[in-house]
Amino acid sequence: MGSRKHPNDTPETPMLLPGKVEDLVNEYFAPFANATAKKLPFFGVVKHLGRTSGKTYETPVSTFRRGDVLAIGLVHGKTNWVKNVLAAGEAEVKLAGGVRTRGQVVRITNPRIVPVGADAPELPKRAQGLLRRSAVFAADITV
Repeated sequence: MGSRKHPNDTPETPMLLPGKVEDLVNEYFAPFANATAKKLPFFGVVKHLGRTSGKTYETPVSTFRRGDVLAIGLVHGKTNWVKNVLAAGEAEVKLAGGVRTRGQVVRITNPRIVPVGADAPELPKRAQGLLRRSAVFAADITV
């Protein structure tokens, strides 16, 4: 990859891992993590459509909820699932963790990126803490 900047690393959504490490994580660790993350507390699965392919994808993510706001830390930068949901304006998220929410499917709308360092009191406390180093994806839960 040389000195080229990783495509997920933008000023609004900086990656916390170097690009080469990110690529290795995606190639070798992600298949294992994807299989187990769907069952862990504080995780969820974003179901989204590809921007150009129209294919349905499912991506496990760490979720934080406060009322009708769902937040997801963007430690990997502006990845494809983020771009897909922003383009579509909505998605479904299956919540994996929590006794009351396990398996619950919610629709999210009004997706947005809260940039690093922003003051966002509407976000869950853990997501607010992430804003010191990472951008956060936020959306409204409608169902």
